[in-house]
Amino acid sequence: MPPGQRAIAGVDDSKRLSAAERERLAPRIRARALAVGVGAASVREIDRLNILHATTLAMRRALSSLGIPADHVVVDGKAIPTLGVAHTAVVGGDRRCYSVACASIVAKVVRDRLMRQLAARYPGYGWEQNAGYATAHHLAAIDAQGTTPHHRPAFCTRQLTLDLGR
Repeated sequence: MPPGQRAIAGVDDSKRLSAAERERLAPRIRARALAVGVGAASVREIDRLNILHATTLAMRRALSSLGIPADHVVVDGKAIPTLGVAHTAVVGGDRRCYSVACASIVAKVVRDRLMRQLAARYPGYGWEQNAGYATAHHLAAIDAQGTTPHHRPAFCTRQLTLDLGR
């Protein structure tokens, strides 16, 4: 976000905002931002690399899609030694840093739109409401319908229980 400009009214920790509020704010954030980059990692990459390394890969992809070079960035959470760009890590960044809150709002809007598309393609999993989180309804749908190519196989594997007659 450009320095020295007033904050966009309503920007807050994205988890504190409704989906409708995030949808309303995202175009204003995109219009005001110096640049916006979005990155993702596939389910195969997450299972192959682990969630931390896949997150770092997604961050690198977001940085490379900015269109302008990033001299220094602020990340939500802990420092990432392998990020490849100078950065400041802010635990709880969504609540504490305006640009992180803006980035999180844009990211959640992109995620929610993707989840609505997946929900239309793979009905029954509740993706339009649960954003892919392992809710009881989502887990029941996996048990009933199986997984899709968009489910993480390592995450969906259930531990077997043995009935030892006790």
